[in-house]
Amino acid sequence: MSAALSIRPPAVAGQFYPADRAELEILIRHVLGQAETDVRDPKALIVPHAGYIYSGATAAHAYATLDRNKVRRVLLFGPAHRVPFYGLALPDADAFATPLGEVPLDQPSMQKLMSLPHIARFPAAHVLEHSLEVQLPFLQMVLDDFTLVPVCVGSADAADVATAMLELWGSHETLIVVSSDLSHFHPYEIARNIDQQSIGRILAGDVSLSHEQACGATPVNGLLEAGRAHPLQPYLLDYRNSGDTAGDRLSVVGYTSIAFRERGGNA
Repeated sequence: MSAALSIRPPAVAGQFYPADRAELEILIRHVLGQAETDVRDPKALIVPHAGYIYSGATAAHAYATLDRNKVRRVLLFGPAHRVPFYGLALPDADAFATPLGEVPLDQPSMQKLMSLPHIARFPAAHVLEHSLEVQLPFLQMVLDDFTLVPVCVGSADAADVATAMLELWGSHETLIVVSSDLSHFHPYEIARNIDQQSIGRILAGDVSLSHEQACGATPVNGLLEAGRAHPLQPYLLDYRNSGDTAGDRLSVVGYTSIAFRERGGNA
């Protein structure tokens, strides 16, 4: 008799996105239908992770670039918001669940990452973390069968993240998703100025983004550092902030979606 699967249940369904399956599908189809992009088949994406009413439209611009028939494994990196820790944390689960169903985790790939000194299983980091979870319904809607390698990034160096990405880089079947918002809680115009500078740094491959500029600065910098081994061409897909979507303009959070294709067409 086989052992029961260990499932990480959704923690923020009903808060960051609808808990009802039909409502969630309708919402995602709507924002994907409004997303326009000429970019296709990226190797990597930077995608925001706020509630869908705030950043869902921006996220949709990233996910609209994907070919559901090509991607079979998603390496998902996002910053820790709930539990402080050093290094990079993997879950102790067989699958992550959302209202749309279960996403199987790639156990061999996670085992491979655990050979690296800065990565370990630390399930507590994943229990309440939203930065990874909010990406899953979009991935479930735009991809067919795929496995997931969810990595929660704590206090770590960008080089640690880059090493993990390079360990599992793969070919066109592997997509890297970095979950990050931009600046937090500035007045609208100040936030736009900060965010435009941050986006400019990302597009230039500058690996010195700070956590004041992006809450996921470490995984973003890690992706850019990994891009030195596999040169990447960035494409800005969308930028807006919460003052453009569902919030006031006195104190806003910035969001961007950026796609990266491998130079040479391997993505």
